[in-house]
Amino acid sequence: MEVEATYKNFRMSAQKVREVVRQIQGLNAQQALAVLQFVPRKSARAVAQTLKSAIANAENNHQLKPESLVVHRAFAQTAVSFKRFIPKARGSAGPIIKRSCHIKIIVSGKA
Repeated sequence: MEVEATYKNFRMSAQKVREVVRQIQGLNAQQALAVLQFVPRKSARAVAQTLKSAIANAENNHQLKPESLVVHRAFAQTAVSFKRFIPKARGSAGPIIKRSCHIKIIVSGKA
């Protein structure tokens, strides 16, 4: 059985989050939490929070044991970007793009 959790509109680019998400794919859920605890990146906290949510969903909604869960798939997709402009020299303007992403983690286990 597959159970998922999603963190929507996290204010960081998907490219930065993907580096952390790739480290936990295929790991046991408890091992993945331990790995994320020592990853020195801001996105590791958000990924850990999403993973804890997926574990809680599996435990409470589907009566799966947390020890039997495995991170089946984990990915970060681009979300909406805020587009702003900053004044530049001689009356021109330069773009500022504030990116965000959706973090989705799917854990699987035996019923």
